[in-house]
Amino acid sequence: MWRNKYGLTLIELLTVIIIIGALAVIALPKFVNTRERTYLAAMKSDLRNLATAEENYFSKYLMYTTSTSDIDANISTNVNVYIPNADEQGWRATATHDAAPGKVCEIYYGSSVSGMTATLEGLVECN
Repeated sequence: MWRNKYGLTLIELLTVIIIIGALAVIALPKFVNTRERTYLAAMKSDLRNLATAEENYFSKYLMYTTSTSDIDANISTNVNVYIPNADEQGWRATATHDAAPGKVCEIYYGSSVSGMTATLEGLVECN
């Protein structure tokens, strides 16, 4: 009887598939965490850019603004920045990302703002 010595048996193929599946199960959560950290980094960066733009606006008009269109801040795609409070005493802003529901980053400057999760002035904090 003539036998082909090339190729893999069914057991060998199943063993390789199981090993690849186990590696994928181990690597997938690390990939998901990496994406979330990327979204948080984009939100933090946008809030820092917003802080610079708010200070530039303040140097011209001696007050802060609640409108992101009044200032020249670079906002990333899918990042939503909201400035609920702004006056001559200070301002606060929040950022969310469309792909990271439930994650919010905040920053504030000045003493006239309250009721937020950011605890240190000028430091971006996320939940």
